[in-house]
Amino acid sequence: MDITWWGFAALALAAALVGFSKTAVSGANTVSLAVFAAVLPARDSTGVLLPLLIVGDVLAVLTYRRHAHWPTLWRLFPAVAAGVVLGTVFLLGADDAAVRTSIGAILLLMAGVTVWRRRAGTDAPKETADTGRAPGGADRPGPSSGRLTARSYGVLGGFTTMVANAGGPVMSMYLLSAGFRKLGFLGTSAWFFLIVNTSKVPFSVGLGLIDARSLLLDAALVLFVLPGAYIGKVWVNRIDQRLFERLVIAATVLGGLQLLLR
Repeated sequence: MDITWWGFAALALAAALVGFSKTAVSGANTVSLAVFAAVLPARDSTGVLLPLLIVGDVLAVLTYRRHAHWPTLWRLFPAVAAGVVLGTVFLLGADDAAVRTSIGAILLLMAGVTVWRRRAGTDAPKETADTGRAPGGADRPGPSSGRLTARSYGVLGGFTTMVANAGGPVMSMYLLSAGFRKLGFLGTSAWFFLIVNTSKVPFSVGLGLIDARSLLLDAALVLFVLPGAYIGKVWVNRIDQRLFERLVIAATVLGGLQLLLR
């Protein structure tokens, strides 16, 4: 890949932001997605970014593994698998412009729905910040409307993560709308994306998005993911829940606008 020194510097900063987003503000890596797509060909950028995201997922799981809410994850996985398959089919025929426009619109829609629901007071807290588990029978499946919401977000999350590694904001909106607090949010998100992103690797290899050239670039950029994750781990303990939620929503809106306007 023909990359200038300025381009590599931008990719390095974006890689550090990947680590930061995985341990602090999930969804912020949509900025990384935009930077990678600006420096590299948009289609190729998804293959370069995926291994870096997996490294960030591993670091996030090591940090927040005890705070995951597994009933929520099991409810999401079947719908996400369907979304990944749809995304793979979509990538076979869609151009970059179609991908950017559709995902940007979805992200803005999800952010708008989440803000509306929270202002309307329809989202009750689901779990405690200390354990990441819902009090009072969290292991039981939610009502049918909850399952429908999980399936809708799951399909959207699987689709967006497959076509542009942009599933983070969609799942962030789902976890916020479900009432997850900071540690439960990060722990559930960490396990979710480690499993989902790892499962995407065979699809990406089959589509030619991951190859020897992309992995060579990843080997250089992964060094910047590690300090970003460390900074995020230290920083997240200094913000309260309300600010955390606002940052997640703001990152989602920013990512959606970047995709639409790029």
